[in-house]
Amino acid sequence: METFTHLFVYSFFFSLLRTSITQDTISASQSIRDGGTLVSAGGSFQLGFFSPGNSKSRYVGIWYVMSSETVVWVANRDAPLNDHSSILKVTGDGVLVLLNSTNGIVWSSNTSRTPENPVAQLLDTGNLVVKDRNDDNEDNFLWQSFDYPCDTQLPEMKIGLDLVTGLDRFLSSWKSMDDPAQGEYSIRIDPRGLPQRVLMKGDSIKTRPGSWNGLGFTGFALGSNPVFENGFVLNEKEVYYQYKLLNNSVFSRYVLNPLGLGERFVWMDRTHSWEPFETSQTDRCENYAFCGRYATCNINNSPVCACLEGFLPKSPKQWDSVDWSDGCVRRTSLKCDDGDGFWKHKVGKLPDTSSSRFNKSMTLKECEEMCLKNCSCTAYASLDVRGEGSGCVMWFGSLVDTRQFSKGGQELYIRMAISELGQLEKKRHSNKEKLVGIIVSSTLLVVGMIIVGLVSYIWKKKLKNQEMTKRNQMKDCDNEGGKEDMELPIFDLTVITNATNNFSNRNKLGEGGFGPVYKGTLPEGRDIAVKRLSNNSKQGLNELKNEVILIAKLQHRNLVKILGCCIQKNENMLIYEYMPNKSLDCFIFDQAKSKLLNWHKRINIIHGVAKGLLYLHEDSRLRIIHRDLKASNILLDNKMNPKISDFGLARSFGGDQINSKTNRIIGTYGYMSPEYAVHGQYSVKSDVFSFGVLVLEIVSGKKNRGFCHPDHQHNLLGHAWKLWIEDKPIELMDELVGDLCTLSIVLRHIHVGLLCVQQRSEDRPNMSSVVQMFSSENLLPKPKQPGFFIDSPKADSSSSKHGTCSANEITTTIIEAR
Repeated sequence: METFTHLFVYSFFFSLLRTSITQDTISASQSIRDGGTLVSAGGSFQLGFFSPGNSKSRYVGIWYVMSSETVVWVANRDAPLNDHSSILKVTGDGVLVLLNSTNGIVWSSNTSRTPENPVAQLLDTGNLVVKDRNDDNEDNFLWQSFDYPCDTQLPEMKIGLDLVTGLDRFLSSWKSMDDPAQGEYSIRIDPRGLPQRVLMKGDSIKTRPGSWNGLGFTGFALGSNPVFENGFVLNEKEVYYQYKLLNNSVFSRYVLNPLGLGERFVWMDRTHSWEPFETSQTDRCENYAFCGRYATCNINNSPVCACLEGFLPKSPKQWDSVDWSDGCVRRTSLKCDDGDGFWKHKVGKLPDTSSSRFNKSMTLKECEEMCLKNCSCTAYASLDVRGEGSGCVMWFGSLVDTRQFSKGGQELYIRMAISELGQLEKKRHSNKEKLVGIIVSSTLLVVGMIIVGLVSYIWKKKLKNQEMTKRNQMKDCDNEGGKEDMELPIFDLTVITNATNNFSNRNKLGEGGFGPVYKGTLPEGRDIAVKRLSNNSKQGLNELKNEVILIAKLQHRNLVKILGCCIQKNENMLIYEYMPNKSLDCFIFDQAKSKLLNWHKRINIIHGVAKGLLYLHEDSRLRIIHRDLKASNILLDNKMNPKISDFGLARSFGGDQINSKTNRIIGTYGYMSPEYAVHGQYSVKSDVFSFGVLVLEIVSGKKNRGFCHPDHQHNLLGHAWKLWIEDKPIELMDELVGDLCTLSIVLRHIHVGLLCVQQRSEDRPNMSSVVQMFSSENLLPKPKQPGFFIDSPKADSSSSKHGTCSANEITTTIIEAR
C-alpha cells in the first residue's frame, strides 16, 4: 500500500505541473511521467508507474482502478527502472517508448506502419493500443499490449499463435510477487499436431488441459457457468483460445502465479475483494503423463492409474509399488495387414495430440478407414463432439496423458490386434452373462428371503424392529441437502459399556465440543476410543451422522480410522482406533511433555497433517473441507505419527466447486480464517489458514489464541509477523526443544506457515503447493500480512497486567454470520 500511496502523491504533484494525463489517450505531443496516470474511458483500468510488493524498482503497468494492487500487465517487466525520473511517450512514428532519467530507451513497442497522427489509448478492456487517430477502423491497431501478455489473461485476450506473422501470445508467470520478470512457468498453445493448451515449466509440459473438442478443452470436465464462456479458433491464419464475459458488469481475470498454478478470480463488490472461481491442477491426475503410456488416470479410483483394456503394466513390480511412470504395453502386438481393428474406450481427457493429425471435413467412418490403412496410426476420435460429431483426429505413436472423469467423456477408438479384440469381446460378453446371472440370482435370493421372512415374521418381529430402528437412525441424514446410506459396523451398547467399564472416569481420555471420549477394550483385546455425544453438546446427531458419512469413505495413514458406531436408546457414539498418545495439544502446550517432541518429530507431524489435508482436498473420492483443524483434533499414534480427527463439522464439495457460504459459523477461535469468521465463507483455503496457525503453534510451542507478550498485544500470528518483518523469525522457535536441527528447515516451515495465514484467501497456497514447498528448496514467495493483524502501539504496563493469557479451544457455533 505504501507504493500506491506514493503513486497518489506523485499524481497530485504532477497534476499541479500540468504533466499528468487524466484522459484515456496520449498523442505524440504528450507524455506520462512517473506519478502521472492514464485512465480508460470506462474507468475500469489505469496505466502508470508502480513498484510491486517490497521492491524499490519502478515499472510501467496496467491495473484495476478498484483494486490498484492487482497489476495485469507490465511493459518493462525485464528492465526495471531505478528512480522516479522516467517518461512514457509516443513518438511520431507511432512507437511507445519508455525513457529513463538519461533519455535512454528502456523499453519500446514496435510497428510496421508509419501513421499520420499516432495516439496511445487505454481501452476499457485493459488493452493498451497504439493507433492512427485518422484511421476510421477502430480495430486497426499499430500495436497492442494484448499481443504481449504477462501473467494475466483478461476477457477477449487471445492466447495462441498468429500463423501468418508468427506472433506467439502466451502467459508467463512472474519470478516472484516482488519481481514481474518472466518466470519459469508459461501457458501457451502447442501447435504440433492438433493444437492444444499446455502449462509449461521451462521447456517441459507440466500439465495439459488438452485439445479443443467443440465444447471445451478435453482436460476439463466443463459445465456451463454464469461468468464466462470459452472460445477456440483454429484456421489457416491463427489458432488461439480466449474467453468472454457473459455479464459485462462482472470483472474476471485468469492469473498464472509464480508457483505455476493457474487461478481464475471474480471481483466481489460486496467484500471489495477478488474471490477464487477455479484453480488448475487440483489433483495428481493433472500432472502430465502421470500414469505413463497407454494408461488412464481417474482420481476417484484407488489406485488412480489403470492400464487401458488390452494393455498390461510394463514394469509390474514398480506398478504395484505405485510407480506408474513406465506405463503399460500391449498384451498382443499389432499385425497391421488386415489383422487389426479398433476397440472403443470412453475417456475424459483425450491423449496428448502433439503427434496427431486432424481433418475437419472427414466423417468418423472415413477417419477409421484412413487410420486402418496407416500402420503407424494407433487411435482415432471425433474432432468435434457437438451434435453427432464431425471431423477426425488420428494419433501416431504412444497414447499418453489420458484421464477419466466421474461423469462425461468422449469415445476414443484404439487400434488392437484382431485376436485381442476377440478376447475383449469375449470378456465383455462374459461380463454381460455374469450381470444377467447376478440379476437372476439376486431375484431368486430376494424371493427366498421374502418367503423365509414371512414364515419367521412373528417370532422375529421384535428383533427385526430393533434392528430396523438402528439402521433407520443411521440413514437419510441431511448432509447439507444430500442423503446417503452408510455401510458401517454397528456396536451393541452392552459391548461398549463393558469395554469402557461403564464409562468410568478412569477411562476418560478427554472432552471436546462433541462430548467426552473414553478408552475401551473389546473382548478380543483390541483397544478403542469411544466418542460419546453429550446431552448438552453444541454438536448433535446430525454432526455425528455427517462424520460417519465422510470419514467412512476415507482411507489415509494421516486420518484417524473409524471402526463403527453405536446408536441405541438415548446413546449416540462413534468408535475409533485408539491413539495411545492422545492429541497434539497435550504435548506442544505442556512444558514438560513438549520436550519429548524434538524437531524431527515436529517436522514429521507438520508434514503428516499436510499430506492428510492434501488427501482431503484433492485426492479423496469426496472433496472435503475439515472446517475445525486444530491441535486438539490431531491425534498421535504410538510412533507419534499424526492423524486428523473429528469430521463432525466437515463439508464435501463437488469436483468443480471452489467455495461455499453458511450462516451457521462453526469452528474454533484462533484457527478460523478471516473470510469464514466474518462472512461465513469457507473453502480449501480456510483449512490452509488453520493449517498455517497449527504450523506456527508447533514451531513455537505457543497457542495462537491467548498468546501474551510483554511488548505488544498481538496474537501468535501477529508476533510471528513482527519477527518476520524485523528479520528475527528464529526467535519464534520453541526454546524448550534442546536438540539440534537444521536452522534453514525450521525457518522454511515458519515461512510456509506465514504464507498459509495471509489475510486474503487467494494469496494463500493450496495444500499441493504446501507439500511441494516442504519437499523442495525452491525460492518461496514473500508472505503478506496475516489475518486479524492490527498494528497497535506497545501495550502499557497496566493493560499488560490486566490482560489474560488463557483461552479454551472448544468448537464454537454462531448461528448468524456477522
